[in-house]
Amino acid sequence: MAEPINLRLARKRKAREERAERAAENRVAFGRSRSEREDAERREALEMRRHEGHRIAGKDETPPAGAGD
Repeated sequence: MAEPINLRLARKRKAREERAERAAENRVAFGRSRSEREDAERREALEMRRHEGHRIAGKDETPPAGAGD
């Protein structure tokens, strides 16, 4: 005789698998994790500060913020 199946547990297992599949699709569709985005933002801000720090002020330009630091 076959083993009886608890339908409630089977439904929950199926729902978990569907959520996991949808999450995998979303990871592919929406890209990077939060920590990866934050690291990229920090890196970009640092590069911008370094780039602006090397700017030479012209006659009508005011020096960039933090250039005298």
